Amino acid sequence: MVETTITVIKADIGSLAGHVVVPDFILELARKSLKEGVEKKIINDYYVTHAGDDLELIMTHTKGEENEEVHRLAWDTFMKGTEKAREMKIYAAGQDILSDTFSGNVKGMGPGSAEMTITERKSEPFGIFMADKTEPGAFNFPLFKMFADPFNTAGLVIDPNLHQGFSFIVQDIKKEVPCYVEMKCPEEMYDLLALLGSTGQYTIKKIYRKDGLIAAAVSTDKLHNIAGKYIGKDDPVAIVRAHSGLPAMGEVLEAFTLPHLVSGWMRGSHTGPLMPVDLENSVCTRFDGPPRVIGLGFQICNGQLVGPIDLFKDVAFDITRQRAMEIADYLRRTGPFQPHRLEQEAMEYTTLPGVLKKCESRFSEEEIVVKGEARDDSDSAE
Repeated sequence: MVETTITVIKADIGSLAGHVVVPDFILELARKSLKEGVEKKIINDYYVTHAGDDLELIMTHTKGEENEEVHRLAWDTFMKGTEKAREMKIYAAGQDILSDTFSGNVKGMGPGSAEMTITERKSEPFGIFMADKTEPGAFNFPLFKMFADPFNTAGLVIDPNLHQGFSFIVQDIKKEVPCYVEMKCPEEMYDLLALLGSTGQYTIKKIYRKDGLIAAAVSTDKLHNIAGKYIGKDDPVAIVRAHSGLPAMGEVLEAFTLPHLVSGWMRGSHTGPLMPVDLENSVCTRFDGPPRVIGLGFQICNGQLVGPIDLFKDVAFDITRQRAMEIADYLRRTGPFQPHRLEQEAMEYTTLPGVLKKCESRFSEEEIVVKGEARDDSDSAE
């Protein structure tokens, strides 16, 4: 049986009026480019969308993961879009494009990618989740809820097909050379949580059912690891399969009902709630945010995409969005103070070190005492 690969590749190549939204002409250019990819039989099908200021390319094909032809198609699409963005003087044109030369796949070149190769089941529903103004570890919390928390996913308790549990492949994204570990749930749940709670270092790369069925895949690319400086947040994407021995789509979406705190937001330097929104509201304006996530639901049929449905368009998520805005409003009132502003280590690749460097030479090992003239209050009124 022919296997189908789902590839999602994203990049910020320019946005309208600041870090807000991908302009329509870039989306249309990308659709034209991927249509040519279908005509050339590089990919089977595609869908183009955006998450805030990130252009998102969703593709299906039979060439396997990290395929040079498929990745080149995405790369060429980003390069065409960057050229057009620069021509139109669009803000941050080509921000995530860190090289002018393609080197086999997009890894290490700026764009983020998540891929999953499947043997299609009788019915193949899945969701693609795309975040903006945040970091690769932003999906740690909801993915743990989906695949390991019985209070979120009832199937872990009542469905025999889920009782065997899941294996989490976790990546240490601070290592210069990719480094991975497998953690099995439920038996290693506490060890897994010890890692996943450090979202700036340990991120979920893939999740498998214990029998080897692939269940989820996430992009884990960190831009500052590649560029050596801050040029934007890492804005992850995740592919999640659902149903038939996996969490139901309703259980997958339930994991996003708590707008948990993530790093990113304005200048990649602030903590904020991850707010699930429909595509229409994937427009980041308040303080360049707050961080948000969109979800599109598809079926795969013989390598073709059927859909999508806008998963967070449901009014049932209105209360989550309200909570997110209340959290955002509270955090904003604390301005430059932690925990709204990220901790010092996380600010290393932002623009803050340039400010702090000016203060270094003014520090002294001796305590400074400010001396002034004594005030004479003898003639003051009693």
